[in-house]
Amino acid sequence: MDEAARVLRRLERIEALERTRGPTATMLGELRALVREAEAWARVEGDGRASAAAARLTTTLGGKKGLPASRS
Repeated sequence: MDEAARVLRRLERIEALERTRGPTATMLGELRALVREAEAWARVEGDGRASAAAARLTTTLGGKKGLPASRS
């Protein structure tokens, strides 16, 4: 279960950044990567609802460009 291990390692990095009050941009990058990894894990597990939720979160975070999603 490589996907689960990746998610856990990413969470550890995020927690370390939080403890040290790391740069906001770095934290945001880690969170975006976490969403992608969680989505991959959900696909492997065959959980369509989790995968769809992760995809919506990716869109909310601005997708691959790293830009905030616009609100209408």
